Amino acid sequence: MSHSVIATAQADIPSAPRFLRLAGHPLRWRLLSELARSDRRVGELCELAGQRQSLVSYHLRQLRDGGVVSARRSLADGRDTYYMLELGRCGELLVNAGASLHPGLASAVGSHPGRGRGLAQASALFLCTGNSARSQMAEALAEQQSAGVLRAASAGSHPKPLHPNAVRVMRERGIELAGRRSKHLSEFTGRRFDYVISLCDRVREVCPEFTGTPQAIHWSVRDPAGEPGTDDETLPAFERTAAELEMRIGFLLEAIEHTTDSQEVIERA
Repeated sequence: MSHSVIATAQADIPSAPRFLRLAGHPLRWRLLSELARSDRRVGELCELAGQRQSLVSYHLRQLRDGGVVSARRSLADGRDTYYMLELGRCGELLVNAGASLHPGLASAVGSHPGRGRGLAQASALFLCTGNSARSQMAEALAEQQSAGVLRAASAGSHPKPLHPNAVRVMRERGIELAGRRSKHLSEFTGRRFDYVISLCDRVREVCPEFTGTPQAIHWSVRDPAGEPGTDDETLPAFERTAAELEMRIGFLLEAIEHTTDSQEVIERA
């Protein structure tokens, strides 16, 4: 083959998709991996990665510019920022990256076994401040999406009555919250959970130790009940919260199922 033909063939090969270039950097991959487990503040990411803040902040900016990481100001301390992985966007970019290499990879990368297929019995406690919206919605969505296999509960550090908009948006999803009571997290300190998931920056700061060794996860979810306006005016905020929780819980269930499958492989080995 002539040099001119080789040069032409090489020129026809496109550069690697931006997502692969972003994720391919060792430190950025470490940051993505940590954020896949839990929302984190930059100081926590520095400690986990063993790198100085200026370097971590630089690479977080690259990931934010790439649309795979987002940030929210902490409601517990306005000087802090929580970073979170945009899992849905990562999934889209992975599908596109696979398709750019070979069309047949698009369906393979984008497929998944379906939630609940191999999900083993597990338990999760969702926490927020008031237990009036976020954690109640998360509890109900986890029960629905797992078909009851994930035993979910919810509580708050300062319980308030259930918000009518939480009832409204869940009813639209075929879930009835009316009649459920708000609970203080002290009711559950003696119970064992596989996962303790804080949905509120404030409650994360006061979360007590729970029996056993549950996996602690933080999702920095904005409080729709804290939005100003009438119930009708704040309803869109509750819709956004419900959609975010649906997405996050879906990925959580996939992770639990993957953990279950991996454990079964180890036990059979």
